[in-house]
This record gives sequence, C-alpha cells and structure tokens, in this order.
Amino acid sequence: MHLATYLGLLHTSLQTLADAFREVAKGHGDEPDVEHTCHVLSKRIDAQVEKLGPIVERYGEHREPEPERLHAAEFSQTRSGGVGLLRDLQDLYALASFTDITWTVVGQAAQGLRDKELLDVVSSCEQDTARQLAWLKTRIKQSAPQALIAARG
Repeated sequence: MHLATYLGLLHTSLQTLADAFREVAKGHGDEPDVEHTCHVLSKRIDAQVEKLGPIVERYGEHREPEPERLHAAEFSQTRSGGVGLLRDLQDLYALASFTDITWTVVGQAAQGLRDKELLDVVSSCEQDTARQLAWLKTRIKQSAPQALIAARG
C-alpha cells in the first residue's frame, strides 16, 4: 500500500508549511496582521500534525523530500518591502496548495479504505487548509496594488 508514502508527504508538507508561516511572521513583523495571522495559522497546522499522528501510527509513513525542497527553494529567508511580502505570501500559497491537494489524495484513499477516522481528520484539516488559502489569497489581493503600483523604489 502506498498510503504510507502520501502520509509521509503530508506530514512533511504540514511541518514545512507551519515553519514557513513562522518564518514569514518573523520576517514581516512590520505588518502586524501578517505576523499575527501567520502565527495563528502555524499553530493550527501544528494541530493538524497532531491529528495525523494516530493515522501515521496505524498506516506508517514514508518521508519524501519534496516539500522540504520547496521550502529550501522558497524560504531560505524572507524578502523585504512590499514586493517581498507579496512574493513571500505567494510562496506560502504554493506550499498551502501542495498541502491541500495532498489532503485530497489522502482523502480519496480514506474513502477507498472506508476509514471513518481518517475521513474525519481529512475533512477537518481540509477545511483548515481552505481557510489558510482564502486568507493568503485575500492578503495577496490587498498587498498587490500597493506593492506593484503605488510603491516606488
């Protein structure tokens, strides 16, 4: 069964995403809403990792390096200024999208296995990930005009 591969991928992507939110919070402390929301979202992702724990114990996991490679390429350090914030948010969106589709794949396996516990975890965590994506998209829309048009230099 290859579910263990996707559980490992999901586990790693969640940890990578939580760390990336923390890095963006730290790097953009001059944006109080970004700092606060990134901390809140990282804690919610940590809770997803906890929910995934019993599932991983049952099915095992095989860790894959893909999300860590995404993290290494995107978040060696945060960028500065309005355009830097915009790009960092866009990178977070890419990581959150990766996590979202991985939840979808694991959810399909849960349906095939008729595993109610896993289905419940996936349903709950997919909703959290959808909220992360919605906030990121909204904040990107808010930041784009100022960063791309109004700011000079």
